[in-house]
Amino acid sequence: MSKLFVICGPSGAGLREIVGAVLSGRSDIGNVVPVTARKMKAGEQNGVGFWFYELEGWNAMKESGELLEATEFAGNDYGTSRKLVQEQLDAGKNVVLSLEAARAQQLKANMPEAVCVYMAPSTDAILRARYEKTARSPFEVSARMDRAAQEKQAAAFCDCTICTDNADEAEKELNALIDRA
Repeated sequence: MSKLFVICGPSGAGLREIVGAVLSGRSDIGNVVPVTARKMKAGEQNGVGFWFYELEGWNAMKESGELLEATEFAGNDYGTSRKLVQEQLDAGKNVVLSLEAARAQQLKANMPEAVCVYMAPSTDAILRARYEKTARSPFEVSARMDRAAQEKQAAAFCDCTICTDNADEAEKELNALIDRA
């Protein structure tokens, strides 16, 4: 039986690297392209990167429950289509989405059978050290740590946690979780 896995965690936790490695190594995971109501930029194609909708169509999807989750960022709307996820699941494919904790929580409320996974380093000190490597200022480190604390608190709804201290081990753990589904 195919499943939807929703991955969340703080920036700097290694999610992009770990989830990317899992996705590239499996043929049983279907791709779900996010939807948006923002204007298409030059060079973009519908269905590649995003499915683009006019605001009227977006609002209709939102009102009908077609969106598993939706958010607004910088004046633009983004979300995940229930239909696109269900098409992949019905085809026997697992789906893996990486979302911010608040968006993952919305999705879990709308699709309780989804498996939510929180991924983060084992300690705040490890996360802080990662931030300090790339930060331009102590203020940036502090702001990112504050945001990470908010993500951790918001992710209390998650079904399980994977430690990202070792990216290879985290990748193996995520693969094992998908295999058990």
